Amino acid sequence: MLIIRCPWCGERDHTEFTYGGAASVVRPTPAATDQDWVDYVYMRDNSRGPHEEYWHHVQGCRQWLRVHRNTMTHEIASVMPAAMAAGER
Repeated sequence: MLIIRCPWCGERDHTEFTYGGAASVVRPTPAATDQDWVDYVYMRDNSRGPHEEYWHHVQGCRQWLRVHRNTMTHEIASVMPAAMAAGER
C-alpha cells in the first residue's frame, strides 16, 4: 500500500488516487508526425528506480499531483501540485 501526502488533504491511501502516467513524457507539437504521436501514446519505458508520475486525487480534493516515486521500493520522495511543477501559480 502506498501512502501519498496530498498537499491539501494530508496523508491518504493510494486507493483514493488514479494514476495519470509518467510526468516526464512531453506532448508532441501540432506539427508532429504520425510516428511522433504513436510514440507519445503507446511507447513507454518501464524503467526501475526514481520516476516522476501524475496522480489524480479523485476521492478527495480532485487535484492533480506530481509524485516523485521509486518504482522498485515504492518510496515517495516528494509530492507537489502538478500545476506548480509546470510553473503555473
